[in-house]
Amino acid sequence: MRTAVIPSLALLLSCSLSGSVLATELAQPSAKAMAKLEALYLHLHQNPELSYQEKASSERIANELKALGFEVTSNIGGYGVVGVLKNGEGPTVMIRADMDALPITEATGKSYASKVKTLNTSNQEVGVMHGCGHDIHMTSLVGSAEQLVANMHKWQGTLMMVAQPAEEVGGGAKAMLKQGLFKDFATPDYILGLHVSASLPAGKVGVTSGYALANVDSVDITVKGLGGHGAYPHLTKDPVVLASRIVLALQTIASRELSPLEPNVITVGSIHGGSKHNIISNEVKLQLTLRSYNPEVRLQQIEALKRLTAGIAMSAGLDESLYPEVYVHEDERIPSTYNNPELAAKVRASIETELGIDNVVAAEPVMAGEDFGLYGLTSDKRPITLFWLGAVEPEAYEKSIATGKSLPSLHSSQFAPDYPKTLNTGVRAMSKAALDLFNQ
Repeated sequence: MRTAVIPSLALLLSCSLSGSVLATELAQPSAKAMAKLEALYLHLHQNPELSYQEKASSERIANELKALGFEVTSNIGGYGVVGVLKNGEGPTVMIRADMDALPITEATGKSYASKVKTLNTSNQEVGVMHGCGHDIHMTSLVGSAEQLVANMHKWQGTLMMVAQPAEEVGGGAKAMLKQGLFKDFATPDYILGLHVSASLPAGKVGVTSGYALANVDSVDITVKGLGGHGAYPHLTKDPVVLASRIVLALQTIASRELSPLEPNVITVGSIHGGSKHNIISNEVKLQLTLRSYNPEVRLQQIEALKRLTAGIAMSAGLDESLYPEVYVHEDERIPSTYNNPELAAKVRASIETELGIDNVVAAEPVMAGEDFGLYGLTSDKRPITLFWLGAVEPEAYEKSIATGKSLPSLHSSQFAPDYPKTLNTGVRAMSKAALDLFNQ
């Protein structure tokens, strides 16, 4: 498999780079360099690590950056890596990639599929898979670093490469910033990131101006009651019934309390209560995810949750001591990602120049979350932009459009990027965007 793919990847890059801006401004990658890049991707894919466990991935990225001449510091905010390369006077451009994988058993059937199993935080054995494309992100980071290092005579400034841990649990960016990412290294003038897309074909890029990804909050609601025998419900305060009322009433927050012009989602993802057919329990537990773009809408959602749940408990005749407990996991909160419109326009123009205008699309905002947004919310208010990197095999994408059959999504056990074409596009797009920011 490897001998068959490497030449095709080298040929793909050779053909796609000819006549492009990268062919003239950045050295055309050699077949040897592409073989190394592919090997790195396959290694990372086959050796995924869960959030806060990214030790080996961190070491590999650190070694790759050191070999390119970066001044590298490891163990920032956990297993985070920061590589800094100073090349004269000029702006500081930060490029960020995330490293952690997901507790998913891979079911792609690929010969290079992950077979890793490990223990999660609950001491349960789980499969581990890069089901969100972070292996692509890391490889693109290294590939972009190689391109920019090879062409240092064509730009001036400071290049800051950041490999971030724990994105999937919303902790990595917070931890790196808290440990002094912008204070101890450099305060970027521009911050770039990319994320694979399971709804765009490989070879294309999507750019969103303004809000791109959502605020994300995890909320636990403990619904209390007075348990008893299932045959005598009139002697109880049934928390299952209360929880059911709450689940339905929550939908009125979006439909009747918030402006229809403000995107927002409240989803109950888990409901657990009771132990036996004929026993009314004392409590039911709900787990929710809240999504929005506007920070004020987020606060409205939370306030409404607390008021609504308390009101339902009151209507059931419960004492205040038994009102539902609403717990917002503030430590897991992820703010929305707001792509600076001016920077997003520059990035889009650069990528259009490199890939061709037909291969760059205006991407719609999504309700998924990404802690990348935190880098733009420090007191420095640095402009950020994260763009979408198409990862679907083009024929599979066209077939999906023709038949209406859904493609495997991110976080699916069957998600398998068309990695040769995706890596090619990611390296070209990110390298060109960074180069133009240095030279604007």
